[in-house]
Amino acid sequence: MKVAFLGLGVMGFPMAGHLAEKGHDVTVYNRSVPKADHWVAKHRGRQSASPAEAVEGAEIVFVCLGDDPDVSMIAAKVAGFMARGAVLVDHTTDSPALARRLADELRELGLGFVDAPVSGGQAGAESGKLSIMCGGEEAHVERARPAMESYAARIVHIGPAGTGQLTKAMNQICIAGAVQGLSEAVHFAKRAGLDIDRALEAISGGAAQSWQMNNRAKTMAADEFDFGFAVDWMRKDLRITLDEARRNGARLPVTALVDQFYADIQAMGGGRWDTSSLIRRLTDAD
Repeated sequence: MKVAFLGLGVMGFPMAGHLAEKGHDVTVYNRSVPKADHWVAKHRGRQSASPAEAVEGAEIVFVCLGDDPDVSMIAAKVAGFMARGAVLVDHTTDSPALARRLADELRELGLGFVDAPVSGGQAGAESGKLSIMCGGEEAHVERARPAMESYAARIVHIGPAGTGQLTKAMNQICIAGAVQGLSEAVHFAKRAGLDIDRALEAISGGAAQSWQMNNRAKTMAADEFDFGFAVDWMRKDLRITLDEARRNGARLPVTALVDQFYADIQAMGGGRWDTSSLIRRLTDAD
C-alpha cells in the first residue's frame, strides 16, 4: 500500500520501519528533520518537507504524535491534501472527544478516520508485536488492517470513533495499579532481605504474574529506569483518563492516587524515566 507516516518518535520510528520492511511504499514526515534523515538512511522509503506533501496519493495516513493539540494541528494541515477515500489512522493516545470530532470532520471531506492507540511500549514497536485498539467505522479499520499488521500482534475493532481511545484509557488504568503494586512488592522484598531473583521466580508462576513483573521487576530492583514509556507521557494519558472519568461518573481512586505518585517522580526530576520508576518514591526514603 502507499502510506504516509507522520511522527517518528520512539514508537513511530520503528512502526514506520516495519511498514517499509513489509514492502509498503512509505513516505515519512517528522518535525525534526535529522530524525527523518536517519529513518530514510535505515529503511526503504522517502521523506517529505511538509505533512501536506507527505500525504499526497497515500491510501492510509498514519499519525503518531504527542497529544490532542499536535494531532488536531496535523489533521488540519493534511485533510485538504489527502486523496478522496483515504483513511487517517491516529496511533496517538489522545482524547475520545478529539477522535469523534476528527471522524465527523473527515467524513464530510470523503475521508475515513480510525483512532488506533497502541499498547506494548517501545519494545512492542521495535519487535512489531503491538496491540492496537481501534475505534471507527468497520470498513475504515479493515482498509487499514493490512498495513497495521506490519507492526501488530493483535488488532481489535472496539466500536465507533472514540472507543479505541476509551479502551486505551482502560489499559492505562490497569498499568497504573499494576506498577504501583509491583513497586511496593519489590520494595518490601528488599527490606525483608529476600533474594529478589528467587522470590520473583516463586511468585511469577502464580496469580501475581504480570507483564510488568516479567519485564520490569528485576530492573526496578536494580534501580534502572531507561526502558521506553516515560513518566511525562503516562501523566498525559492519566490526565485524559481522569478527565473522561469525571465526565462518565467512573470512580478511579487508585488511578488518581498513582497519578499523584507520578507527579512526585516528576518533581524528583524523573519525567523522562520509564513508568516503573514509581519505586523510587519508596526507595529514596530509605
